[in-house]
Amino acid sequence: MTGTPAEPGSLSRRRFLTGGAAAVGGVAAAGAGFAVGRASAPVPPPPPPPPADAVGRAVEPFHGPHQAGVATGVQAVGVFVALDLAPGTDRDALVRLMRLWTTDAERLTQGRPTLADTQPELATAPARLTMTVGYGPGVFDAAGLADQRPAWLAPLPPFGIDRLEDRWSGGDLLLHLAGDDPMAVAHAQRMALRSAAAFAGVRWVQSGFVRGAGVAASGTTPRNLMGQVDGTANPPPEDFDGVVWVGPGTGAPAWLQGGTGMVLRRIRMLLDTWDALDRGQREQVIGRRLDTGAPLTGTAERDPPDFEAVGPDGLLVIPEFAHIRLANATSSAPDAPTGTRILRRPFSYDDGVLPDGSPDVGLLFAAYAADIGAQFVPIQQRLAEQDLLNTWTTPVGSAVFALPPGTEPGGWIGEPLLG
Repeated sequence: MTGTPAEPGSLSRRRFLTGGAAAVGGVAAAGAGFAVGRASAPVPPPPPPPPADAVGRAVEPFHGPHQAGVATGVQAVGVFVALDLAPGTDRDALVRLMRLWTTDAERLTQGRPTLADTQPELATAPARLTMTVGYGPGVFDAAGLADQRPAWLAPLPPFGIDRLEDRWSGGDLLLHLAGDDPMAVAHAQRMALRSAAAFAGVRWVQSGFVRGAGVAASGTTPRNLMGQVDGTANPPPEDFDGVVWVGPGTGAPAWLQGGTGMVLRRIRMLLDTWDALDRGQREQVIGRRLDTGAPLTGTAERDPPDFEAVGPDGLLVIPEFAHIRLANATSSAPDAPTGTRILRRPFSYDDGVLPDGSPDVGLLFAAYAADIGAQFVPIQQRLAEQDLLNTWTTPVGSAVFALPPGTEPGGWIGEPLLG
């Protein structure tokens, strides 16, 4: 982190940007209303309210061509668990673990306890629980399948903004649990880790959240703790093939078709200094309005940003170093490649305070792409080199995983690779 933001309102827009760059059916109804002597149509009764436990009853399908928890609608709670394989864990042992996790997930996500569940009552309200499994490089070494590892499955290249800590980075296995009820997620985590105890140990656990179920309308883009919408530019589901899901002809191993790659970045936010900026300065850093999420050149969140628009002061309306300009694959950013879209599924975290007394808050930034090297890395490189937002954020954790495809009834997670 470099530079200290000036007192709110003390900088002109030009000075702020320059200094930051250096730092880094009604007609029919009306007719009926005046018809003489016509009997009024009966007013239909209002629809019955949803049952009080509707959130708890909701389930996400487990079986299918893709693992749940990637294209799934936004869930209120997300937990990411990385595990390191125990010495001697080989391909046969990994098969046993994958079978156990598959059985656990088949049952828990549908509101049924695991086969040896010691708290079965906690499993009866799944609240859209999903369990997603990912493989780090160590899985392929342990299984003797190094030739099946995707070329991009490795630690990300170093970025100048990184201050990575081992306690938040790496891992042989990933278990991602998400849902709309913290109790259901916590119970599933405990059951899954109990199944894994003989095969792997926990390396780290990172827990995050967005707004609770029912607080915002379905489909609303989540906000992070900086107040900004996060994920507006995600590709639509009809574009997931080839962008998110690995398909044929991509050069990826055949076993990964229907799966995806995932990067998890733990990004600490310096909220105390961020709060020192006035609202206009914060919007210039992001390139979007904080109230609506609209780009500074538009009026609605989904309006395409106009990166060429110039204001009366002769400056770009969306500044050269604004976050959305550099994160946009088709922007006018220098050397911005096309086709580098990714899927973002971020969760905020609040883990109290750091030893120096500052808030330990930030974002668990989960990004999904069919090819991490070709899609995610170029975006991250531009952000690392030029994004003004870097003044108020610091990446402290990083991990990359390959997520195998989904499974059909009778199958198990990872069968195309390990079977």
